Amino acid sequence: MSDKTIRSNTEVVLIGAGIMSATLGLILKELQPDLKIEIYERLDVAAAESSDAWNNAGTGHSAFCELNYTPEKNGSIDPKKAISIAESFEVSRQFWSYLVQQNKITSPDNFIKSVPHMSFVWGEKNVDYLKKRFEALQKNPIFKEMVFSTDFAQLKEWMPLVMEGRDATDKFAATSMAIGTDVNFGELTRSMFNYLGKLDGVTIHFNHEVKKLKQREDKSWRIKITDLATGQTRKVYTKFVFIGAGGGSLPLLEKANVAEGKGFGGFPVSGQWLKCTNPEVILQHQAKVYGKASVGAPPMSVPHIDTRMINGERALLFGPFAGFSTRFLKNGSYMDLPLSIKTDNIMPMLAAGYHNIPLTKYLIEQVRQSPKDRMNALREYLPNAKSKDWKLERAGQRVQVIKKDEKEGGILEFGTEVINTDDGTLAVLLGASPGASTAVSIMVGLIGKCFKDKIKIPEWDEKLKAMIPSYGQTLNDKPELLSEIRKNTAATLKLDN
Repeated sequence: MSDKTIRSNTEVVLIGAGIMSATLGLILKELQPDLKIEIYERLDVAAAESSDAWNNAGTGHSAFCELNYTPEKNGSIDPKKAISIAESFEVSRQFWSYLVQQNKITSPDNFIKSVPHMSFVWGEKNVDYLKKRFEALQKNPIFKEMVFSTDFAQLKEWMPLVMEGRDATDKFAATSMAIGTDVNFGELTRSMFNYLGKLDGVTIHFNHEVKKLKQREDKSWRIKITDLATGQTRKVYTKFVFIGAGGGSLPLLEKANVAEGKGFGGFPVSGQWLKCTNPEVILQHQAKVYGKASVGAPPMSVPHIDTRMINGERALLFGPFAGFSTRFLKNGSYMDLPLSIKTDNIMPMLAAGYHNIPLTKYLIEQVRQSPKDRMNALREYLPNAKSKDWKLERAGQRVQVIKKDEKEGGILEFGTEVINTDDGTLAVLLGASPGASTAVSIMVGLIGKCFKDKIKIPEWDEKLKAMIPSYGQTLNDKPELLSEIRKNTAATLKLDN
C-alpha cells in the first residue's frame, strides 16, 4: 500500500453514483463537451442505494395515483403539487427520449414500461375524496386522460386481484391513468453511467469515500478521498461540487461547513416490501394501485400493490412498510444519525420531533409489526392473498429533511431540497420522494443557479431545447404541445400510449 497522495485537478466533482449525479453529469457534458468531470462512489457499483429498483417505488412518480400529492384543505383539493410533479415527469421523459434517440443509452425496454397508474379507496368518505380529487385534476390538460369509476364491474376489469373476494354492495372507487409507467431507475442510471464513463474527460471511481471537503480562498474546493480497496489517499481540486449521495448527503454537507447548510438535520426512515413469489398471482395483476396513507405515515409509506419489471422479470410488490433505523444509507452505519447531530441543527431536530409525534408513533407501530400484521395490511388490498405466496424483502433507506423554521423552530420536509452556496460552487440534494422521477427538472434548476452566466448563452439555451423540447415552457397550459410531446416520447420510449 502506497502512502503517496494522488492529486488531480478537475472542473466538476460529482459525489454519489445515483440517478441525480448521472443526470447532472450527462446534461453538463452535452452543454459543454470539453468539461472535465470526476465521479466518486463509496460502493462498488452505480445505483446501489436509492436508485436501485428494490429500493424505490419505481412508479415514475407522475402524481397520477399518489394521493399524498393532492391534499384536501377545507373540503377542496389542492392540485398544485400534483401538477408540478406531473410536469417534471414529462421533462424527464423528454430527456430520456433524447438519450435514446442519440444512442447514448441502451434500449428503453430495459428501463421503462407502460403500466396503468390507479388510485383505489373504499368507504363513503374516501370515495367522496377521490371523486373530488378526480374533478380537481381531470380539468387540467396534464390529467385529462384520467378516468374515475365506482362501478364494481369496471373496477374488477381494471384490477381483478384487488376486487376478488369483495362485496359488490360496499362502496369503492378508483381512478385510472392508462399512460402510467414503471421505471427501473437502477437500470436507467447504470446505462447513463456506462455512456458517461466512455466520454473524454470523465472518470468514475468506485469504492472511493469522500472524507473531507474544504473551500479554499479562491472559492475552489479541495476534497480528500480514500480508496476503500487500497487505502490510498486522493486529493482533488475542483471548481464545482455536487453532492448527490442519497442519505449520505447530509453528513457531507456538514463536512463542507458552509453557511447555507447550517440548521439542516435528517430523520431516517427504512422500508420493507412484501414480494410475491407465485408467478400465477404476479400475472393476474397489471397496474400500480395506490391507496391512502395511514395517519402520520411518511409519503414513502403510501401503501401500493405494484407491478414492476426488475432485472428483466415481472414482479409484484406490496408496501412499503416503514421502519426506523439510525442508518442514513442501506449500507450505512448505525452511528449515522447520532453523528449528524450538531449544535446548529439540534434545536430544529428537537422541534421537528415534537411536531411529528404521530409519525414517531406510526414508525414504532410499523417496527413492532408481526408477519400476520403485514399480511392483514396486504389483504386490505388483495383480500384473497395467501401467506405462502409472499415473502419479506428489505427496501431502501430514506432520510427526510429537517430544517430551521422561524415559526415552528424546525420542520420535517417530505420532498427534495436542493441547497446551493451563493457563489454557485457547491450544490447538495437532500430528501427523497418524488426524487428520481423529477431528477431532470431538479438538475436543470440546479444548473440555472450554479452556472448562472453560462445558462444564458445561446449555445446552452439551444442545446437544452434540443434535449428538452419544452424547456422554458410549462405544459399544463399548452395542451397541443403536451399532446405532441407525449406522442413523441411514447414512440421513442416504446410505450403503449
